[in-house]
Amino acid sequence: MEKNNICKREDNFSKWYNDIIVEADLAENSNVRGCMIIKAHGYSIWEKIQKELDKRLKESGHQNAYFPIFIPKSYFNKEATHVDGFAKECAVVTHSKLKSNEDNNIVVDGQSKLEEELIIRPTSETIIWNSYKRWIKSYRDLPLLMNQWANVVRWEMRTRLFLRTSEFLWQEGHTAHSSKEEAIKESKDILEIYADFINNFLCVPVIEGTKTKTERFAGALETYCLEALVQDGKSIQAGTSHFLGQNFAKAFDVKFLDKDGIEKYVWASSWGVSTRLIGMLIMMHSDNNGLVLPPSLAEHQVVIVPIYKNQEQLKDISTLAIKIKKDLDSKNISTIFDDRDYYRPGWKFNHYEVKGIPIRLTIGPRDLENKKIEIFRRDTLEKMIVDIDKVSDNVEKLIKDIPQNIYKKALDFREGNSYYTDDYEEFKDIIENKGGFVYAHWDGREETELKIKQETKATIRCIPLESKGEKGKCIFSKRDSQKRVIFAKAY
Repeated sequence: MEKNNICKREDNFSKWYNDIIVEADLAENSNVRGCMIIKAHGYSIWEKIQKELDKRLKESGHQNAYFPIFIPKSYFNKEATHVDGFAKECAVVTHSKLKSNEDNNIVVDGQSKLEEELIIRPTSETIIWNSYKRWIKSYRDLPLLMNQWANVVRWEMRTRLFLRTSEFLWQEGHTAHSSKEEAIKESKDILEIYADFINNFLCVPVIEGTKTKTERFAGALETYCLEALVQDGKSIQAGTSHFLGQNFAKAFDVKFLDKDGIEKYVWASSWGVSTRLIGMLIMMHSDNNGLVLPPSLAEHQVVIVPIYKNQEQLKDISTLAIKIKKDLDSKNISTIFDDRDYYRPGWKFNHYEVKGIPIRLTIGPRDLENKKIEIFRRDTLEKMIVDIDKVSDNVEKLIKDIPQNIYKKALDFREGNSYYTDDYEEFKDIIENKGGFVYAHWDGREETELKIKQETKATIRCIPLESKGEKGKCIFSKRDSQKRVIFAKAY
């Protein structure tokens, strides 16, 4: 089989990650600084993520809408904490026209300066809440459960494909409620939708928790989060859900009349996941042979590769291959038969292995004679020989087994790289030399959190919703601590 151009994960994780993206034909850097081009194979993964998550959100009562990409600067200024959190990442439109100068170069038309500058959305709370002011008048208008699939711009200094780019795709939910309790419940319910989706559809084990005050979303009173541990021992944030309190309602004067005719401010939540999920998938499941995907996310779940010496052999193989393809397609198992004669079988094996196609069927003249077919599973690189009439049953079994296997592999990795310590020197050694999740006590003070980050580059990834360990003493200050939190280096 032909070799790929992917460096070994253990030699250079960052290069390995980029190599997989390039070799699997997922994305590439654009000539526009910090932006990426998501290619067809990469976008097909995003489409499957979008389709499944969109279905779950609609089943939970949410509706899709779309809001402008441009946000008047005055809207952005209304919520002080929010604007402070995004000010350094904002791209701003100041003029509306271009013109040619004396040298025939395109320049900004100085006469077209906008009366009010426009922010290219880094997130949509401000423009959405300006609309909610018009839409919400009574308790009958609540709850308002909106979601939007969109692109956003955050002017990043250091970018990495899928994980951090100046423009990226995401969904962002924005809800309005009549009570604090309902808004908090919404935030938690969305976290559970995300957790179930990521655990069971993406096959990525995540830990549910809350962020510290310094790590919260700008303008949130509470941020609920999901954290995953990828193969280099670093944490990655898989999704967040925010309880916004009444901050945006008060900033945009969004009130409603309750059943007793009393005017009140509404309560809010917002939440979102992005194309960062694709980066997480790559880092979580892939190996030195390329991309590894759950069947639910693969562009095709099965590929059939013929091996032949002449057109007569290809004709006989094709008859069987097409029959198998129709059978699998009828069972909603997406199958491709690659009978291209200008690529050798070895090239095809490598091509589909790198792209993460979960199952490969190989058919040659001898297989026809013996009425056997070779099945190759991408996640374990194992091969098996099965009877032709049992191919469909075996493929169906693998479609169910592969997700369980890659989830268990990821979970075993996380459990094997999770540590508990009460000693600061041991803590620093683990962070520096082992990586992984470190469960340690923290005194709840921002200054302690900052000092630990400065000394170790580790941050508090989350305060787990499920308690891990008894009360104790802070790893750094030795002050009282109520529970352990998770420290890690992170993307």
